[in-house]
Amino acid sequence: MKPQMEETEFWVGTFHGSHDGLPAKVTATRDDTRPEPYVWTCTCGASPSFPTEHGVWSTAWRHTHPTCFDRLRSLAARLFSARTAR
Repeated sequence: MKPQMEETEFWVGTFHGSHDGLPAKVTATRDDTRPEPYVWTCTCGASPSFPTEHGVWSTAWRHTHPTCFDRLRSLAARLFSARTAR
């Protein structure tokens, strides 16, 4: 089922995966009324926009399928923030 979109938005694609140990779903849309028409929105709240379709696919895929380096960087950030919070 496609998500609810504005009347000027067109569904471009959906990516399923996970990040931070939780399932994630990214929906890519196009809206020609915006300055940067391509955008993807994740269930975690992330929502970057792009001027062309070339940036959408790679970043949406990597957001839902993080590399080992991405997971390690995320773990280090969580550990560092927990350590400084003490």
